[in-house]
Amino acid sequence: MKICFLAGADSIHSKRWIEYFVKEGSEVHWISLTPSSFGEIKDIKFYLLRQFSSKLLDIIFNIISFRKLIRKIKPNILHAHYAGVNGVIAALSGFHPFIITAWGSDILIATKSKAVKILIKFALKRADLITTDGYNIKEAIINLGIMPKKIKIIRTGVDVQKFCPGSKNKELEKRLEISDCHVIISLRNFDPIYDVGTLIRAIPLILKEFPTAKFIIGGKGSEEQKLKKMAKSLIFFDSIKFIGCISNNELPKYLRIADIYISTSLSDGGLAASTAEAMACELPIVITDSGDNKKWVEDKKNGFVVPIKNPKILAEKIIYLLKNKDKRKNFGKVNRKIIEGKYNYCKEMEKMEKIYRTLI
Repeated sequence: MKICFLAGADSIHSKRWIEYFVKEGSEVHWISLTPSSFGEIKDIKFYLLRQFSSKLLDIIFNIISFRKLIRKIKPNILHAHYAGVNGVIAALSGFHPFIITAWGSDILIATKSKAVKILIKFALKRADLITTDGYNIKEAIINLGIMPKKIKIIRTGVDVQKFCPGSKNKELEKRLEISDCHVIISLRNFDPIYDVGTLIRAIPLILKEFPTAKFIIGGKGSEEQKLKKMAKSLIFFDSIKFIGCISNNELPKYLRIADIYISTSLSDGGLAASTAEAMACELPIVITDSGDNKKWVEDKKNGFVVPIKNPKILAEKIIYLLKNKDKRKNFGKVNRKIIEGKYNYCKEMEKMEKIYRTLI
């Protein structure tokens, strides 16, 4: 197959999706409005358009440039990742067959703007097929007037060979100064939608029961300084390790030194990738009641689903798991089986390959 992707070259999810089809032997062309964050990817042809801006001339330039590239490449199929600007540019190319993958915020959040909603509906209606990894996103797409038969659930998936249980990295524990203590990890970015502040407000309640517990908080975002200031004001800053962004290759090491994974997000499109990766590493999880989380987590079976913005209940569930080591282990094993069976990266990409061939 000759596949053309219009996707951000700063997205690990797009990178992993594209890499599968490179390894599978397809001729892959990757067009992006953002420079690559991953260096060179072998065996693909990469094209960088003008970086996205709302200026009319930039938008027109990118649309014209993209149409020229598509005529030159002559792919068998065009696949846009994200239903926003990438989806609209792909739709305006007039090329078919054309697929859009909706990620979540493009449907659940961006469409709250009337102007953006019109553009996204236009792109979705022009697409021959739409994929998404969450039933809540699928329902929202249907509410935009799209026929259900046009939408397929395809998970981003987890590489279960890479994300798997293993021994703790002693060097990493030493560097983070977290040896011989309970470790709770959060990997959502520091943006308002992920509400990391609720976890920080829960920490004093947890430390009353487990004063030596440590909290690894990874990510970046607009609220980073605000969250660090909040932690300092509550006089337990030494219990938190703000570690910034972690590369996908390094993530398994961090997950293996943790006892519990936490997500306090106010909105999720399906199951968050970091949550699925933690589950694959046999961690019990405590996550908020958003997205499809209740479809993946059952209380006292593999973790807990808690109300959003409720540090007291969040702390109670974390304390319960810290007090019950056997429960933590059992929950983790259940999570591993769930991901192997229902969120396996290779199996999901095999489904996508069949869809490509059917459309072609």
